[in-house]
Amino acid sequence: MKVHYGFDSLPAFRSPVVTVGSYDGVHCGHRAILQRINEIAEQNNGESIVITFAPHPRIVLGKAEGLMLLNTLDEKMVLLEEVGIDHLIVAPFTEEFSRLSSEEYVRNYLVEKIGVRTLVVGYNHHFGHNKNGDFRFLQSLQEECGFEVCEISRQQIDDEKVSSTVVRGLIAEGDMAHAMRLLGRPYILIANLKEYVADPYKLLPPNGRYRVQIEGQGAAVLMISHSGLNLDFASMFNLEKPIQIGFIERVG
Repeated sequence: MKVHYGFDSLPAFRSPVVTVGSYDGVHCGHRAILQRINEIAEQNNGESIVITFAPHPRIVLGKAEGLMLLNTLDEKMVLLEEVGIDHLIVAPFTEEFSRLSSEEYVRNYLVEKIGVRTLVVGYNHHFGHNKNGDFRFLQSLQEECGFEVCEISRQQIDDEKVSSTVVRGLIAEGDMAHAMRLLGRPYILIANLKEYVADPYKLLPPNGRYRVQIEGQGAAVLMISHSGLNLDFASMFNLEKPIQIGFIERVG
């Protein structure tokens, strides 16, 4: 996956299939959209593109109180690459950008900068100033602007709605096994445990002991406490650089 910062100096994409959003958690609902853009890109010899924003819009707009995210940007990159996305565009979110109308956003960025051929959105996707852009609005522009728009319906697992909000609630309760079912994989944390500095917006489970999987190194037990993060038998693991920790379940 190639990562591009901003909309300047983008390459000429081949039949770009695009989706836009925070994609916090990259849960099963997100994965339905991401799998669809990969499928369309493959069918049309195109490229799949995800556009996300940094910093988070709530931080820029002064609404960050209580904000807890499932993924840092680095973690999101890992998950999107794992799904097989071709390109990630990290768009700098500014107050000026937040004032763009829905039509300006579509014409000036998706069409002019990227050349979108197919746009795939979730069932509740809204965008633009005051969030007044939606699926019907995109449909009204597709013929004139030369793209197709596809909407993915709400995803459920065993009749349970899948959303970032639901997953956050499960992680805040320490129910990592349930969260893993909705995420489609273990909840991840990428961190340097020898010099751990907490990200103020990264959601961690409550204090306790957790069975985890260390990427490339095997199973372990991680203790989360007020003093930080500590692995049982830490000397058995290579902690000289950041590691990827996947939470399986709470064990104490």
